Amino acid sequence: MVVVAEANKAAAAVAAAAGLFFKEVRTPQQRFYDGVVFPLILSPNTTAAIPSNTTDRDNNNSDTISGFSGSIRAHKPWLQARLHEAGAILFRGFPVDSASDFNDVVEAFDFEELPYIGGAAPRNKVVGRVFTANESPPDQKIPFHHEMAQVLEFPSKLFFFCEVEPGSGGETAIVLSHIIYQRMKDKHPEFVQQLEDHGLIYTRVLSEDDDNSSPIGRGWKSTFLTNDKKIAQERFVYIRL
Repeated sequence: MVVVAEANKAAAAVAAAAGLFFKEVRTPQQRFYDGVVFPLILSPNTTAAIPSNTTDRDNNNSDTISGFSGSIRAHKPWLQARLHEAGAILFRGFPVDSASDFNDVVEAFDFEELPYIGGAAPRNKVVGRVFTANESPPDQKIPFHHEMAQVLEFPSKLFFFCEVEPGSGGETAIVLSHIIYQRMKDKHPEFVQQLEDHGLIYTRVLSEDDDNSSPIGRGWKSTFLTNDKKIAQERFVYIRL
């Protein structure tokens, strides 16, 4: 009982510290599943007074991109816990104005980088860890999917950023997979059971070069990051595509 009390006290202290820099906001578009809001939306807490003895005070605020990055590093365990609870976090109102700024934010989380090998979408590298989402035309629809689900090693976390807001459309909609799974299982239990028993096989035929007219038009050269067919085949076997 004492351990639980101490753990709760520590968690409260961590949340209070993070609350000096982040505040939770609500919008009509959010949803609640099992009492948990989705996605969690965090904005700068401009009303909280940051104590003068706060460690690295100048780099632990949300007024600049370096300050925002510093706040992420300082409160990463709290942010990870909230991400795990909610499934997604939308950061709104922070000074992220360019792809370079966005890369600084990604780097601040210090997650292990996963090379983009085996993915189907044609993308261009912008800076650092930042890639374009998809090079296909705007009229192409991209259905809900798990990122790189067809390969053995897939990313556990994804970051999205919009530098230029489109005049219309262009939204990146996200869903909670476990909610979709449960609804599928409730509505089509036999089909879901077949998937669980037998799995799913993807068949893709890759051209040599990218076909940017298709959302899944990545050619084998860029898919396996090589111009050598032998190396491409070796990487194909390694990632079990």
